[in-house]
Amino acid sequence: MKLIALPLHLLSYPSADILYTVYRHIGILCIWLMSAVFCFHSPIYKRSPDLTKSPMTKSEQLLRIDNHDFTMRPAFGGPPIPVGVDVQVESLDTISEVDMDFTMTLYLRHYWKDERLSFPSTNNQSMTFDSRLVKKIWVPDMFFVHSKRSFIHDTTTDNVMLRVYPDGNVLYSLRVTVTAMCNMDLSRFPLDTQTCSLEIESYAYTDDDLMLYWKKGNESLNTDDRISLSQFLIQKFHTTTKLAFYSSTGWYNRLYIHFTLRRHIFFFLLQTYFPATLMVMLSWVSFWIDRRAVPARVPLGITTVLTMSTIITGVNASMPRVSYIKAVDIYLWVSFVFVFLSVIEYAAVNYLSTVQERKERKLRERLPCTCGIGNPDEMMIDPQITGYGSMDVNTTGNYGMPENGGRQEQILAQVALNDPQIANRVKPSRGYVNIWIDTHAIDKYSRVVFPGAYILFNIIYWSIYS
Repeated sequence: MKLIALPLHLLSYPSADILYTVYRHIGILCIWLMSAVFCFHSPIYKRSPDLTKSPMTKSEQLLRIDNHDFTMRPAFGGPPIPVGVDVQVESLDTISEVDMDFTMTLYLRHYWKDERLSFPSTNNQSMTFDSRLVKKIWVPDMFFVHSKRSFIHDTTTDNVMLRVYPDGNVLYSLRVTVTAMCNMDLSRFPLDTQTCSLEIESYAYTDDDLMLYWKKGNESLNTDDRISLSQFLIQKFHTTTKLAFYSSTGWYNRLYIHFTLRRHIFFFLLQTYFPATLMVMLSWVSFWIDRRAVPARVPLGITTVLTMSTIITGVNASMPRVSYIKAVDIYLWVSFVFVFLSVIEYAAVNYLSTVQERKERKLRERLPCTCGIGNPDEMMIDPQITGYGSMDVNTTGNYGMPENGGRQEQILAQVALNDPQIANRVKPSRGYVNIWIDTHAIDKYSRVVFPGAYILFNIIYWSIYS
């Protein structure tokens, strides 16, 4: 093998470029190490640790959140945990007869003791938290029985407050709006009084695990003095406690908030009762109108009937379709019957008048000509012929007699029937002898009977329902 010989100075000494590069990198490394040491020891660059980014905040460390299993109730396996409740009613918003429900906004507060949350304190000062800590500890699982809709207010943040005391006592408060069912009895509407209830109960824990009670008895319920409703007068609030049984899960404590409402009647007097009464009184006007004024009496009767129908339809449109009769239905339908009977009364008067005129016409056709009578007027006042004295003509007047000589025709017919020769030519008939029917008498009696009956009905109605 043949070796290649290299110059000796190339193997012994490195080049100048290589040395420069090595020294340059060593200098940069030294400068960087000196800067790091300076920054670490300088007080300007020292910062406190960011507690918000630590896995556990100071409050959670104090309450030992991670040291316990808060999915279990306090004192699990022991006696039931007492949970006291009090309520502050903020507003009673709406009462709906159609939907049979009410809407209420309230502050619901729970009180219990959880020794797992106790912490050392020298001044016995409590700690208050928002909804973020509520999700990490055990709280009672309350719900509203028979509620249709409910929500916790979240403006500007969740309206939830948690207050923990050093001995482990806990106050949990939240602001809720709930729409719940209210079974109303409308048989006395609108003169009714309704009692509705808001029911609070634990969803999962029976009375063996959780004892729910009003913290201060009946004083646990507070209301705002400014609460008012447009249609109702709030008479009273009160609380009760009962046990509810479910066949598949057992017995549960249930809290009740009862409130009694009495309906204001003045609105319905103006909108329903007064118009109906005026329509009935208007129908009586036809009794004073001449029976021959058909264009006046018929439209009046039809107008009152249609108006009553409109009132009844308007009232029922805003009411639920219940299967029983309400107090307002009784009043409106009786008023409708009075209006309808006034129309029937005129139909009866008109029919009897027509029958009377037909009988008179037939009698005039069967009677002989009275032209042979010298002076019919003298015969009418002759008591020996007619049976009427002079006082009869003056006292009877024209009431009940048709115009155009109606009374004269009656007396002439009586004269003709008293003549034996004429009477033999006319077939005896009671219908033709007593031919006059006073159709005005029906109107005359209606002027008294209709108002009297309606006043009697009002006396009975208001004495029962008021």
